[in-house]
Amino acid sequence: MHRVIQDLEQRQLRSDRPRFKPGDTVRVHFQVIEGQRRRVQVFEGIVIKRQGAGARETFTVRKQSFGVGVERTFPLHSPKIEKIEVAAIGDVSRAKLYYLRGKVGKKARVREVQRRGPLSSADAVPAGVEDETQPEPDAETATEPEQQPEPEAVAAEEPAAEESEPEAETEEAGAEAPRV
Repeated sequence: MHRVIQDLEQRQLRSDRPRFKPGDTVRVHFQVIEGQRRRVQVFEGIVIKRQGAGARETFTVRKQSFGVGVERTFPLHSPKIEKIEVAAIGDVSRAKLYYLRGKVGKKARVREVQRRGPLSSADAVPAGVEDETQPEPDAETATEPEQQPEPEAVAAEEPAAEESEPEAETEEAGAEAPRV
């Protein structure tokens, strides 16, 4: 009998859920049924706990709404949850963030982790795709020295800048002459 229950629970699990943990800021798109109408309500807040396992796993999200703390517990594998988006990854060292209940305003914030790359592999853009250039192999760049501008070209640019300065001085002198 025990094996039958496990098989039923395995079929109910959803694999399209992102990885998140307590301290992360998430947006939960939840279906709300009001009479004959269905609409999607977005609930955004900080995950303060995850508990349970398998089909019974739940997570609790907390947000401040007009100065009042609001917590909502969602079943992780519920068919009413359309999607879960991870907005920010929090840096906390506890599994349950109940201490946030006593804090208001800026004190209720969770420090974010500094991201070094994209949030998921789908966000990663291969090199050269955006600007439509092909990256050069490392072997070629290592053998060729970096090209620097020729000294003649640099010398030709500098006198042009110096020539413009004396003209400015003559204009100032010419402007002073009519006053006298």
